[in-house]
Amino acid sequence: MIVTELNVYPLKSCAGTALREAEITPRGIRHDRELMLVSPDGTHLSQREVPGMALLRPVYDGDKLRVEPPDPSATAPLTHEVRRDLPARDITLFNAPHRGVDQGEEAADWFSTVLGAPCRLVCFPDDHVRRINPKHAVGELRYADALPLLVISAESLAELNTRLAEPVPMNRFRPNIVVSGWREPFEEDGVRRLRIGEIEVELVKPCGRCVIVNVDQATGARGREPLRTLAGYRTVRTDKPRVVFGKSGLPHTPGTIRVGDPVVLLE
Repeated sequence: MIVTELNVYPLKSCAGTALREAEITPRGIRHDRELMLVSPDGTHLSQREVPGMALLRPVYDGDKLRVEPPDPSATAPLTHEVRRDLPARDITLFNAPHRGVDQGEEAADWFSTVLGAPCRLVCFPDDHVRRINPKHAVGELRYADALPLLVISAESLAELNTRLAEPVPMNRFRPNIVVSGWREPFEEDGVRRLRIGEIEVELVKPCGRCVIVNVDQATGARGREPLRTLAGYRTVRTDKPRVVFGKSGLPHTPGTIRVGDPVVLLE
């Protein structure tokens, strides 16, 4: 088994950036989900509410954020120096209170204009601690949904695509790490620990999927697939039914991983 894709999503729910190598920190890939868009009242925004976020292509080095709009001929790209020295404000993420450093009027106006909805850009504060739900694991994360990493096998996507009239690409599922070479599709479901290059990753729980997977990441159009097909054979029942695809986890050792690194099953 080897790593075939690495992706970072610096601006939550917007397009990802493909990497050849990724620095893994205790909170996932460096800069992953470090920035987020919120409504004026501080509620986080995603492709659930604004599918057009898929068309925003951010590049971020920890200091400067550059975002390419859907139509550069109509709107110039945004180049923004991220400020961490400004006061943090109250925000909500999945109905839980958190904090975010508001990035000011220029960034807010740019995103509001491009998306056609009022919104503001916030950055994860340096002194803010967001803990993983203790029923899952012990650790921290930034603005990621539940855990810092999402791992999917190429074989799982290939199997799903045999059931679809129109195959979908891996970017529908927004993984951080894609692994190829599993013996069977969905083999990651039963895996607890992996060694990827020089780091160890604990896979904690299957990733519950929502309507975002139905958003075409190239056009922003929302359809009914692949969630409808997945619901027919990838629904698990715990406290409530969930459609699952991929597995969420967290790193136990920091380090650097690269496309082509070997992947070893530990548990």
